[in-house]
Amino acid sequence: MKNEAKCLFEKMVDFKRFAIALLAVGSFFYLGLIIPDTANTMSELYTMAGSSAVFLMGSIYFFVLAKRCRTKLNETDEGQEFLMKNKRNKTP
Repeated sequence: MKNEAKCLFEKMVDFKRFAIALLAVGSFFYLGLIIPDTANTMSELYTMAGSSAVFLMGSIYFFVLAKRCRTKLNETDEGQEFLMKNKRNKTP
């Protein structure tokens, strides 16, 4: 059971990292969309808007997966102990 809690915790951390990375990439695509540039054609603007939306939806999806892992950890005693142990180790 400890291995399952550890696996869920590692998945939760990985999903959060994926979500943050996708959020950053989606934000950069969005910034490229709103910064005025006369060289962009309409197809390039639509491509940037679509890719920004896809990356941001992917980010939301991974945040939801991380939240599900956290709720599963909170439902079990071993998971709660594992979360508390890791929280104590991270505080200086």
